[in-house]
Amino acid sequence: MTETPFHIVLIEPEIPPNTGNIARLCGATGTLLHLVGKLGFSLDDRYLKRAGLDYWPAIDVRRWESYADLQQAFPQGRFWLTTKKAARSYHEVSFQPGDFLVFGKETQGLPDELLAAHPEQCIRIPIFSPLVRSLNLSTATGIVLYEALRQAGRLDEH
Repeated sequence: MTETPFHIVLIEPEIPPNTGNIARLCGATGTLLHLVGKLGFSLDDRYLKRAGLDYWPAIDVRRWESYADLQQAFPQGRFWLTTKKAARSYHEVSFQPGDFLVFGKETQGLPDELLAAHPEQCIRIPIFSPLVRSLNLSTATGIVLYEALRQAGRLDEH
């Protein structure tokens, strides 16, 4: 892919099949996958590998000790923080190729301090039922990434 790719950032993901599914999504779309902080599994985990199937050679995965390290490596990057606490929906954002779509760990989401420090970068996926607290991490990632790809005109190519 010659165009600037989007970036998926998972901060401290905990469930290997979710990360494996997201890795496969990244491979299918030419999206870079960034894994940040302490992972709740080993990158050799069989469930992670099984969810990614035999697509691992197509996936560009990068590891970072901290979110600050990632931001320092991409000082001009636009980082969109997904959280159910945001006022703005993901479809109200104008995504651009090269944007970073940031997702938190399955059980806790993104740290409150990070969200409070960047409220203008926070986005949410609407959930219509008060009985449902959140969406699955890999589902949420797919929703936001495909909207970004749509806005960038990438879906028109295929």
